[in-house]
Amino acid sequence: MTRLAIAINMHRCIGCQTCSNACKMENNVPMGMLWTRTIAENCDVTDGAVGEFPNLTRTYLPMACQHCENPACQKVCPTGATYKDDMGRVEIDYDKCIGCRMCMAACPYNVRVFNWNDPNRDPDFNYGDKDVPVRSKGVMEKCTLCKERTDRGEEPMCVVCCPTKARIYGDLDDPNSEISQIKRQRSVRILLEERGTKPQVFYFE
Repeated sequence: MTRLAIAINMHRCIGCQTCSNACKMENNVPMGMLWTRTIAENCDVTDGAVGEFPNLTRTYLPMACQHCENPACQKVCPTGATYKDDMGRVEIDYDKCIGCRMCMAACPYNVRVFNWNDPNRDPDFNYGDKDVPVRSKGVMEKCTLCKERTDRGEEPMCVVCCPTKARIYGDLDDPNSEISQIKRQRSVRILLEERGTKPQVFYFE
């Protein structure tokens, strides 16, 4: 068994958005869309803070598909376009996606995006990994855990490019992996744990 996952050290995350841009370029994500984003918790703006000056605090929370063990999105997909593969990743078969957006409604993490229009790219050509499928208008998109890279045994681009090394990638089913040891030995935060989706992305300090 394999369960590819990402752990994020919130103490190290500085909200620089490098992960968002690295993901966008690697995966040929169109303008106006992001597969991963970093938000300031408990704020209504991207880079806000909590409190009153000079007593301010700010916590950054990187958000993307949680690659759940028990994905709510998969349960509602009427065509089987959303599926869990043998590496533990939640993926989308774009040829089967009919754009009904049921998965978007079911996902409690609000991390899917939809191609409402013909994809607009700047520069005006496809970029990123040559093996990444080109998505058309009318399909869902989300973090794939850089499927093309991880299929080759490489790390996701967000992990590679993080300047503070806040992201740790590995196999939760390998007891000797760094990510598996962190989950066993550290106090970790699971987003919306009460929903029973069992995310394979988790946070720690």
